[in-house]
Amino acid sequence: MVTPDPSAGVYVISVAAELAGLHPQTLRTYERMGLISPGRTGGGGRRYSPRDVELLRVIAELTSHGIGIEGVRRILDLENQVEALRARNADLVAELEDVRTAMRELLAVTRSGPANATAPRLPALRARSEGEVVVWRRGR
Repeated sequence: MVTPDPSAGVYVISVAAELAGLHPQTLRTYERMGLISPGRTGGGGRRYSPRDVELLRVIAELTSHGIGIEGVRRILDLENQVEALRARNADLVAELEDVRTAMRELLAVTRSGPANATAPRLPALRARSEGEVVVWRRGR
């Protein structure tokens, strides 16, 4: 079974509004305000994705708790920033682990090599605690 893309526009405005518990005119208003950007068909009809419907539900929940549209916009912007930072952090953690692995492999090869190996110029690796490694350059 193929799982549909959550960002693919599949719902017409009436269905998306019903799924989100909103009036179709509210969806048009949110679009004019820039809170949501549904896909468009070749003829210009709106097509909402499952992700759009979830966003509409979040907006509806926030506004039902008394948060104004500008507050909703700011919250959504901050959530997007947090998500981007999480993704960047995951990328950096993976890159750091790749560098640690490469350094350990290089150090192992250097230690088992000839006496004139370049070990004094290699960074030193010291494990501080679980998941932490301190790297510094040895004196020249």
